[in-house]
Amino acid sequence: MTVSERVFLLPDLGEGLTEADILEWKVAVGDTVDVDQVIAEVETAKAAVEVPCPFAGTVLRLHGEVGQQIVVGEPLITVAPARRCARPARDAGRPPGSPALP
Repeated sequence: MTVSERVFLLPDLGEGLTEADILEWKVAVGDTVDVDQVIAEVETAKAAVEVPCPFAGTVLRLHGEVGQQIVVGEPLITVAPARRCARPARDAGRPPGSPALP
């Protein structure tokens, strides 16, 4: 793992539950995810729960297969942070040496 990768651990899903089974991945390796986008549906002993990602970026790895049990606190997904797009300069596209626009 590089410094720029972020690993999202299976969060505490409440009510003292310590594990969950992966029912469905909502993303795949290479997909772009947004903050709070649902990335997986998991099932606990009490309910099926959609799990949102707390950060944006590109999915690098899914840490489990459908049907696999994951313990709270174990890696669920690895994401490379989204690159920030540089804002175009206000005068971009003007010929060099021409006056700046007001």
